[in-house]
Amino acid sequence: MIPRHNFYLIKDLSRLSGHSIHTLKYYLKIELIREIHRTPQTRVRLFDDSTLEKLSQIRSWRKEHKSLAEIQRLLSLENQAQPLAS
Repeated sequence: MIPRHNFYLIKDLSRLSGHSIHTLKYYLKIELIREIHRTPQTRVRLFDDSTLEKLSQIRSWRKEHKSLAEIQRLLSLENQAQPLAS
């Protein structure tokens, strides 16, 4: 069975995650999150469920009073620990 992926526009991501669009754009700028695709014709950013999960983790760390620099380091460590998909 083929896994189904949900795709979101930035406004949907904002509504679902509870983060403002301004915050999401800032997180994109500092590379805490990344779009998974950008439509060629309109250049609209698309995100998926993994971005929602990452935003949930970021929110948890922010509630623990971690700085954005600390969160970047933690996300970097998580990315290094994940095995590469084959």
